[in-house]
Amino acid sequence: MEAHEEADKNGNLAALHEAFSAGAPGQVAAALKPLHPAQVADFLEALPAEERLRLWRLISYDVKGDILVEAHGEVRRQLIEESGPEELAVAVQRLDLDELSDIHEELPADVVEAVLRAMDDQRRQRFDVVRTYPENTAGGLMDVDAITVRPDVTLRMVLNYLARYRAEHHKIPAHTDAVMVVDLDGRYLGQLHLSDLISLDPERKVHDVMDRGVAAIAADTPAVRVARLFEDRDLVSAPVVDDREKLIGRITVDDVIDIIREEAEHSVMATAGLDEETDTFAPAVTSARRRAIWLGINLVSALLAAWVISLFDHAVDELVTLAILMPVVASMGGVAGTQSLALVIRGIALDHVKEGNRWRLLKKELAVGAINGLLWALAVSVIAGLWFKNPKLSLVFGAALTINLITGVASGTLIPMLLQRLRVDPVLAGGVILVALTDAFGFFVFLGMAAVFLV
Repeated sequence: MEAHEEADKNGNLAALHEAFSAGAPGQVAAALKPLHPAQVADFLEALPAEERLRLWRLISYDVKGDILVEAHGEVRRQLIEESGPEELAVAVQRLDLDELSDIHEELPADVVEAVLRAMDDQRRQRFDVVRTYPENTAGGLMDVDAITVRPDVTLRMVLNYLARYRAEHHKIPAHTDAVMVVDLDGRYLGQLHLSDLISLDPERKVHDVMDRGVAAIAADTPAVRVARLFEDRDLVSAPVVDDREKLIGRITVDDVIDIIREEAEHSVMATAGLDEETDTFAPAVTSARRRAIWLGINLVSALLAAWVISLFDHAVDELVTLAILMPVVASMGGVAGTQSLALVIRGIALDHVKEGNRWRLLKKELAVGAINGLLWALAVSVIAGLWFKNPKLSLVFGAALTINLITGVASGTLIPMLLQRLRVDPVLAGGVILVALTDAFGFFVFLGMAAVFLV
């Protein structure tokens, strides 16, 4: 089944590519119909800027809003800039409120005003609630379409209410696995699972069968924490409450999948100093300017290491074998530090690393560094001794490697903790700082010890 769906998807995309290449607007419109907006967004992102805008002009208004929601960062902004105000207003006014809240800050002010004027009072009030919360919080992620019932009604009454809701709105909100139970003041009490609703005696009261064990999520909860809660509790949807415990919406699993994907993209791109919203086909000058900053930072790190080496140039001149072994010391410290860095960043993301266990984690990592340092120091000492026939050099080499490996582990553990306190993304900055420390310190220790004991 999955293979068949993948073949259909590839076939539809191939048809779109063929129609677009042929420059036939009618064929393009026909090829777009079977495609999901996310597939069209991916196709647009894979095109150079000029071709992207040419295809965008051929797409119908009634799907442009959905495509904008699925598009990423720079591509979305480019498509918005290419669209006229009236076109944008028509395209986005039919979006769900949580989708509209995701992109409203990137829309021109006059478009947002036009969309708000077209809303009824209830929809406008709900949208105002959603956009008061930052995008990366539970409140910014939530849908405001949660279906609510009172605890003192019967299951039959709930079924009748759902039938009327369906008739009025033409659909039940997506991913509805339960209806929310609230009191007269709108405070969240629990959930009534649809499986119970359709299988239990319809004359039973909601308060007798509702699930009180599903805890609500506070609206200001960070998005990454929301994703963690969904993972831990195997949730399909979850209620969101304000600071007075009043139900204001719900988060569904599709929103959480978006969080996980965005976090994964951020982790991959940030290690290279890039933004996950960067356009793959951005102009060369723009891309070069962004990457130049990161390259400059790394150049400073490399020059720092070179300066440390220059302090001991007389030692290198007198014992050329030091130049051969220097990269090994720096590399081993860097690898050990990177392992600790990745472990601690993951622990921070999963909320495993807390105030009470940080020093315990540091002690454990130092012990790991010491064990590996002694193990590999013995190995490299033997190798260097057999290679260069110099026992003193072997001892200095092994000692320097052990010290730098322990330093790398300590740095990899402490750097993300410090950056977290400073509210700096450890994924973005941690690697650069670690490499600078392990390279410079590794060279300093090895060459310094060589200058004292060998030269």
